[in-house]
Amino acid sequence: MNQPVRTPFVESLLASAALAQLPGSGIAWLDAARRENLEAFEAAGLPDTRVEAWKYTALRALGQRQFAHGDANAAGRPVDLAALALPGVDGPRLVFVNGVFRADLSSSFGLPDGLSLMPLSQALQGDAESLRFALSRHYREAGDTFARLNAALAGDGVVLRVDAGTRIAQPVHLLFVGAPADGDCSWHVRNVIELGEGAELTLIEHHASTGEQGHLATLVGDIVLRDGAKLQHTLLQNAAESGTMIRRSSLHLGARAHVMSHVLELGGALVRHDLQAELVGDEARFDSRGVFALHGRQHVDTQLAIRHQALNTASESIWRGVADQRARGVFRGAIVVAQGADGSDALLSSKNLLLSGQAEIDTKPELEIYADEVKAAHGATVGQLDERSLFYLRSRGIPQAEARTLLTAAFCRAVLQSMPHEALREHVSNLLLAHLPAE
Repeated sequence: MNQPVRTPFVESLLASAALAQLPGSGIAWLDAARRENLEAFEAAGLPDTRVEAWKYTALRALGQRQFAHGDANAAGRPVDLAALALPGVDGPRLVFVNGVFRADLSSSFGLPDGLSLMPLSQALQGDAESLRFALSRHYREAGDTFARLNAALAGDGVVLRVDAGTRIAQPVHLLFVGAPADGDCSWHVRNVIELGEGAELTLIEHHASTGEQGHLATLVGDIVLRDGAKLQHTLLQNAAESGTMIRRSSLHLGARAHVMSHVLELGGALVRHDLQAELVGDEARFDSRGVFALHGRQHVDTQLAIRHQALNTASESIWRGVADQRARGVFRGAIVVAQGADGSDALLSSKNLLLSGQAEIDTKPELEIYADEVKAAHGATVGQLDERSLFYLRSRGIPQAEARTLLTAAFCRAVLQSMPHEALREHVSNLLLAHLPAE
């Protein structure tokens, strides 16, 4: 078997890792897990397009780049929180700048009863053992390079727990900001979130930037819902235009648990999101709505994987994509109904618009069924704006550019209508509209 080529990307991160002083160093099991994941990252290198999970996302250009580990001055980087505020979201907030927790920008005091919220660096000092299961994970698939890198180098993140039977009324806001630094750096965040039995939470995960930079960010989140828990999860990604962001969100749903997820992908030069949901309890339900709107030479890759493992589980996933100029979007939606998951109900829809002859969208729905009495459907389309609708609007005196924008916005907004907070929904819709091409 051929050894992977040691690219400048891998060399620079290994060199930086040798000098890194991470929170929790000295905890034997954590040091061992970090070391093993770093060795696995070194052995595998970056995946190429021969790896099925990375078939449509080439990493050759990234492989030639070099990144320093972390930003030594992140604690003092200026951030205009007013410019990043979200309407209607004024509850507890944790802010990270280039992967470093900023207590001066956060608002986590006076938490409601039943909610525990703290940075990972602090949690490791107080009760590291409770995090052992999440932080000792090993990633063994061929395409898990960035998850291994995150497990080896994540220095901070979020630990959020909601007690059983507790309903948290105000949304919790997690803000991850990329800020210009002294050269390109890499930063890595690990989030551990758990909702107890019957708990309810609204979570806003917000990725933003305060200026142009070409950092590499990896973010891994493990979200566990115990029986009967409910989570409203909104993920807004508007990173710097030159940034690289690789995320993995893994959800584990117990019996009767319900997740409603809204995902909006706007920024970044190279963005990847692996969204994985395991429905392990009877009558668990996972619903997702997502949209990406791309221009220039942006590349956004979404890998959605839903696994039904119990009786009478359900999932409904509706996604939209728009690509203009020379942008490229990738969407893979994979649903597996495992043996014994009788009564499962699964729906997946991916619809996409190409707004230029040079844009590209690759969409790949997958459905595997190993159980009986299952209701499942999937579909995917890639096309252009409907000329009849465009002609109708122009016949009413609307200029062509405005008519195209109106139709494109309506196409995308269809997946945002189910967002429960009206002010946030309107804000997100306006961000989407501003991101769409003007011509």
